[in-house]
Amino acid sequence: MPNNITVKIAGAGEVQVPHGISLFELSEQYKHVCTRPILVAKVDNELHDLSRHVLYDSTIEFLDITNPNGFRAYQRGVSFMMVYAIKTVLGKKERVVIAHSINKNFYCELPDLKTPITEALLQEIEQFMHDTAAKDMPIERHAIPREAAIKIAEELGLMDKVNLLKYQHQHSVNFYKLNWLHNYFYGEIAPRTGRLNQFKLVPRANGFVLQFPSAAQNYELTDLASKDRLDEVFTEYKQWARILKVDTVGALNDKLCSSTEIIQVAEALHEKKTALLADTIMNDNRPIVLIAGPTSSGKTTFAHRLGVQLRVNGARPNIISLDNYYLNREDCPNDEFGNYDFETIKAIDTAQITHDLQALLAGEKVQIPTFNFLTGRREYKGNYLRLNPNDVLIMEGIHGLNEITSEGVPAADKFKIFISPLTQINIDEHNRIPTTDTRLLRRIVRDFRTRGASAAGTISMWPSVLRGEAKYIYPCQEHADAFFNSALVYEMGVIKQYAEPLLFGIAQHQPEYTEARRLIKFLSSFLSIPSEAITPNSILREFVGGGTFYH
Repeated sequence: MPNNITVKIAGAGEVQVPHGISLFELSEQYKHVCTRPILVAKVDNELHDLSRHVLYDSTIEFLDITNPNGFRAYQRGVSFMMVYAIKTVLGKKERVVIAHSINKNFYCELPDLKTPITEALLQEIEQFMHDTAAKDMPIERHAIPREAAIKIAEELGLMDKVNLLKYQHQHSVNFYKLNWLHNYFYGEIAPRTGRLNQFKLVPRANGFVLQFPSAAQNYELTDLASKDRLDEVFTEYKQWARILKVDTVGALNDKLCSSTEIIQVAEALHEKKTALLADTIMNDNRPIVLIAGPTSSGKTTFAHRLGVQLRVNGARPNIISLDNYYLNREDCPNDEFGNYDFETIKAIDTAQITHDLQALLAGEKVQIPTFNFLTGRREYKGNYLRLNPNDVLIMEGIHGLNEITSEGVPAADKFKIFISPLTQINIDEHNRIPTTDTRLLRRIVRDFRTRGASAAGTISMWPSVLRGEAKYIYPCQEHADAFFNSALVYEMGVIKQYAEPLLFGIAQHQPEYTEARRLIKFLSSFLSIPSEAITPNSILREFVGGGTFYH
């Protein structure tokens, strides 16, 4: 074996290092290449925790909290410290559930705790976490045979992980160890607790929020809003998932092994929620319904399903996409990188929308445009519309809830719905499924099916999409009259068979390879579900095809 190997370190150039040196040792030598503590590394575009040893000539990039993969490693590390602290303070058998995210923070619960969660208890747990960080304790990775990992999980009372691991294909499982506590985490973790020193526990509802540093505030802790309107939506769907005993992937896989009833139940829940919204719209006599939400939320299918339910109530729905009001391509504004910015409200002809809405409310006939995405121009093809007494106009698009879109339309005449797939289940009690992953996988599948776009292309533009949503879409959710959760508890089992071949097609030298491998690992936890099992009017059909409604 050679004594030295050649590695190219991003920010440091090409260097000679001892064969077998660990990434942690290298991170100590080259900590200056990152502005903040190094958490994980990419070796030849493959993501690794810092316990890995470098055995061949490689290209290495160290990542800190400012990188999405580094931020995830930070979240996992702090989450591990939290679980360790709680089990130390309250007992090893105490269950900790990371239920869902709130603006990249985690809402958590202690479901078996017999007494209320007090501020004093949270302060005690938080102080133990800070003490653990101050001790700079190692977080060790151990590759354990799957059968042994299951036994360890059983001994620790981590039955959610037992349920998950029995569906794993690998012969060994990576468990992380902090002092006496073994735990499974989906993804890499920071190497030592000393690199995880910013966090806070804040009381919320029946649990608490594990707060992380905010990218928007230069990775400092900020004051949390007292309540987020999406809290109620998450809570409702979590309760539903727990009632059906499908709050983790392992539990879902168990259900699917014996029956596909969960698919029908999930679709029935969507239908029931849609029908209730239609009833509200009719009872309130709102002639204009505005639907908005981030990309890949299923706005188009939801608009059509809502239209069906409005027909049941005796109304005549007219569905229009806000996309038809895009400015001509040459008039579209540019983003900070000089590219067309299709996410901004300024890319939409809001003046024309306002004119048309006011004219329709006045009983006038209006010609509705069609946007030609091939030519990049708005066209008028004689599509006229007049609202009659029983008509309801449904307008859907990412900017539907922006006040500028419906400026001048009386509030009493419009009903605003915010739609987003808020994930109902988690991988296990300590590993949540990000809503953005659900939407990204939906979009990868749809972009390939409808536009022939590669998975790499969709992944490459995803950060820009997220920036636009944070800036233009999510702030408008506070204007909503109602929320609709378009997530389906079973959907990853269907998406998996379409997304995996596209993700495997991304070569290791491509920048998108790291993200593709992360998504492949995520999908591996789910049992596959044939698309024939889902209904033709399912929101999922908007992405995989074969649906009742035209997209």
